Amino acid sequence: MFDPVSPPHVVEYRRHGYAVLRGVFSAAEIAELAAAFDREYATGMKHGRSFRHGNLVYRIGHDAALGPIVRLVQWPSYHDAVLNRFRQDPRMLQILAPLIGIDCKQIINQLHWKPPGAAMVDFAFHQDARFRRPRTAFRDLANTYVQTGIAIDRHDRASGAMRMLPDSQRLGDIDLVGKARVADTAVSELVLREAGLDPGQLVDLVLEPGDVALWNSFTIHGSGPNTTQRDRRLYLNGYAAAASCDRGEWTFRDGKPCPLGKPVLVHYEELYSRPEPHYIDE
Repeated sequence: MFDPVSPPHVVEYRRHGYAVLRGVFSAAEIAELAAAFDREYATGMKHGRSFRHGNLVYRIGHDAALGPIVRLVQWPSYHDAVLNRFRQDPRMLQILAPLIGIDCKQIINQLHWKPPGAAMVDFAFHQDARFRRPRTAFRDLANTYVQTGIAIDRHDRASGAMRMLPDSQRLGDIDLVGKARVADTAVSELVLREAGLDPGQLVDLVLEPGDVALWNSFTIHGSGPNTTQRDRRLYLNGYAAAASCDRGEWTFRDGKPCPLGKPVLVHYEELYSRPEPHYIDE
């Protein structure tokens, strides 16, 4: 099914810790995804505060410039057929298979927004490995997990595109944030210098709608504010080789999509003791 010769995105990913595939999804498909984003944003705003139902989470932020905003939604695919279909699209499997095989679980299913003019939408420089807890549940994290992002809007420096540090996936664990939050903490090149890293090597991850980016759990990245008059939305889906991951929802088994059933343990430790809908005190 797959070319035994490594595709260009695999070569680039293994060399630099990230890669971009251009024009994977059409304008019509991105319009469909954008409409799903709008539905989820409206639902989050109706809640008005952070809300959880099992693995489904609406994370509401209180922005200094805009007031309440939806920062992200986790696992909307449990109830939205459009978002569920795209995370299991055959093109996503073609991207993943040369890297982690055709038996995949999913750890991340998230919608991210950076609304125009928002003051508090930075992500400090970090490695996604920071969030893979407990680490014992994710064996060989550097080689068996791939994070992907589908661009819904244009991503560039002005709109708060991710900034990648090439080759940083080879450095192992580096704690750049300490006890601070990654979300809503200003992206600062100073933390890279203090860690002995060269911010002059940073690359802006410029994406057009329909492009798919992928990056390693140990690739250092961050992103700044959206200073444009347009939205900046990203559909994140993180996949793991099933044999190396004790958590997550089965997404592809033997190359075939797996339906979502009753939620299983991903990150929410109280899934089985507190599965009911509730608001989150923050």
